[in-house]
Amino acid sequence: MRSEPAVTLHTVCGLEELAGHGARGVSHVLSLLDPGTPEPEAFAGYGLHARTTLRFHDCLGPGEGLVPPQPEHVAAILDFGRQLDGAAHLLVHCHYGLSRSTAALLIVFAQTEAETSAEALVARLHALREPAWPNARMIGFADAMLNRGGQLSEAVRQLHALQLRVRPHLADLLRGLGRGAEVDAAGG
Repeated sequence: MRSEPAVTLHTVCGLEELAGHGARGVSHVLSLLDPGTPEPEAFAGYGLHARTTLRFHDCLGPGEGLVPPQPEHVAAILDFGRQLDGAAHLLVHCHYGLSRSTAALLIVFAQTEAETSAEALVARLHALREPAWPNARMIGFADAMLNRGGQLSEAVRQLHALQLRVRPHLADLLRGLGRGAEVDAAGG
């Protein structure tokens, strides 16, 4: 039997889009920010909401000055997901609303809908945020924690491959950002 999602409305966005969602009845927010980034001022315009903030960089591994996503960050996302019962509107954001935030929302989807295929969850995420490029490191940790047997990682790899076909210029951009492993895995 398929469990029903606890949340009825999902929003993924970047920092620049936060102000536009203040009047939309957001009940829960997951903020994924770089270390040292101040709390977004846009939340002053939101009504009462529960918010969790995690701080790490959007990268695939250690580097000078970088705090990569760790298993404990993904565990915190899963803890957040367990608290969503009865939530009306979940907003997940990172800097651009493309990588950390889409990975986090996919993790919540996979957690709350354990019987739904990884491909269907990724398709829903892609429909919600068309330029999604979920962080493969985060998804890898979640895949193991949720006992998905690599299915989430494979579905995300396929989404990355699709994004590279639609936006071939991303390959060089992502390689320049140290994300070449994702590009290579996607066949780009």
